[in-house]
Amino acid sequence: MQYGFDSAAIGALQAMPGFLKVFGYADPSSPLGYGIDTTVQQLITSLLTLGSFVSSLAAGPFSSYLGRKPALWTACALNAVACAIMLATTDTGVLYLGRLLMGFANGFLVTFSNVYNSEVAPAHLRGVMVALFAYWVNVGSIIGSVVDNYTSTRLGKSAYQIPIACLYIIPVFLSVTLLYIPESPRWLLHQGQDAKARAALENLRPRSVPVEYIELEWAEMLRGVEEEKRHAKSVGVLDMFRGSDLRRTLLCYGMIACQTGSGVWFYISYQTYFMGVVGIEKIFQYSIMNACFGFIGVNVGIVLIRKVFGRRSILMLGATICGLCQLIPAIAWSVKPASKTSGNVLLAFLAIFNVAYNGCVGAASYPVATELVSSRLRAWTVGTATSLGYILAWLCGFCSPYFINPTDLNWGAQYGYIWAASNFLCVCFVYLFMPEMKGRSLEELDEIFLARVSARKFKEYQCRITEESVQDVKGQGVELREDVHRVEQMP
Repeated sequence: MQYGFDSAAIGALQAMPGFLKVFGYADPSSPLGYGIDTTVQQLITSLLTLGSFVSSLAAGPFSSYLGRKPALWTACALNAVACAIMLATTDTGVLYLGRLLMGFANGFLVTFSNVYNSEVAPAHLRGVMVALFAYWVNVGSIIGSVVDNYTSTRLGKSAYQIPIACLYIIPVFLSVTLLYIPESPRWLLHQGQDAKARAALENLRPRSVPVEYIELEWAEMLRGVEEEKRHAKSVGVLDMFRGSDLRRTLLCYGMIACQTGSGVWFYISYQTYFMGVVGIEKIFQYSIMNACFGFIGVNVGIVLIRKVFGRRSILMLGATICGLCQLIPAIAWSVKPASKTSGNVLLAFLAIFNVAYNGCVGAASYPVATELVSSRLRAWTVGTATSLGYILAWLCGFCSPYFINPTDLNWGAQYGYIWAASNFLCVCFVYLFMPEMKGRSLEELDEIFLARVSARKFKEYQCRITEESVQDVKGQGVELREDVHRVEQMP
């Protein structure tokens, strides 16, 4: 939610007169009445991305020693400092510092929230639980858009200070709730803290879950950790590029790159400003509408991930629709530049884009990225992959103003041609290289990748680790029903 609120609220400040009076300049020719320098636009967006890149890159070494929970507490503390700086300053240089620190906080929040959810979720719910990241991002976006809508008419500094102050709420709540949440049992196992790991697993599973399911999941986790340690040379950046882990790393990087390839970062950073400069009225209300469409999309996507589609299908469907939603407005703009008709086409397909991205690519990308990689390297690989995503997002945030700003290329919706092409490339990547992982436990995925199974044969591969874990549990005298064979059958 914090990430979504920040993206929506801060991105829309660039179309807010109260903000532009302080950090922009008067421009009677602009529909907004004020203008903002391209460099200021670039740095407000790109410094946040740069900070997120640096902290995501540090996720691996940080988690090797301190775990998932301390990383989230660190992010909350950095967020508090960043908000204080942005609230107090009227100087663009100091504002840049605040955005950089906020980026440090966001990088840890995004990386470790997804890593933690992936590691604690049972196999049959992992896709849904990690997809809740997209769910809460959209909730935050809606709230951020609503707050901006009601403060945008203010002409003083409070117009942008109120949205910034709201960024304190979620980290304070998170800091308190983390006191009552156990550390990741898989991380504890890799640290040799078996007793704490078992206690954490039992704490994470409801009492309604039969003991045999917990015993089976625990046995599978133990076998998975032993197998990983047997094949490991070290735990660090070099192991991500050795043996079967190289393939997993490249697939994870490709999945995160597909997020940026959809064009979502352009809309996250500039949709309100973009609608303003192309002459669309009621831009803040339309931003709320688009956030609501995104929320509808992610709810539909969670159902589709759980009940209907595999990972490959939903990713290809989402990228195809996102590409068409970029291509059609670009064509309309080419035929009738800056007309009311082309503006309406843009609005309509922006709404469809929000549904498709959040329901397909946004909902599935982090579940796929986190389950692609091995447990001992998850923070390292997901962290560096997230850093790659932020590099691409920074590139998008840095270059987009040149394409859409009226003082530069002024392409308008024709900028969509670039994003249409990148979406169609993402479809090809998923079709050719992405395996189907739905319903597999993390330990099963470790076994399949170690066996170097091709993407097309993933679904049919029969894993040994589950049957061996069943025998381990039976050897301890635990009675298992005949139908208890897989962790994802857990109620």
